[in-house]
Amino acid sequence: MQIEIRGMEKLSFRERQVVALKETGVGNEAVAKRLGLSPATVATLYNRAKTKGYQVVLVIAGDPLGVMADEEEGEDI
Repeated sequence: MQIEIRGMEKLSFRERQVVALKETGVGNEAVAKRLGLSPATVATLYNRAKTKGYQVVLVIAGDPLGVMADEEEGEDI
């Protein structure tokens, strides 16, 4: 699985780093430690990025959720 961040060009470099980590489930404390920032700065960067209107899209290869079974002829989904 991968994530795609649409509207990333609106974000600063640090905002991009924070968004990429936060949107994959990393907490503020871990993001702060990894990037050498304070947790408050991480929260500020994340909140500022959210106001700029980016979108996160999950790209999932194959059918790991088991919901894309082949349709049978004549069956409506």
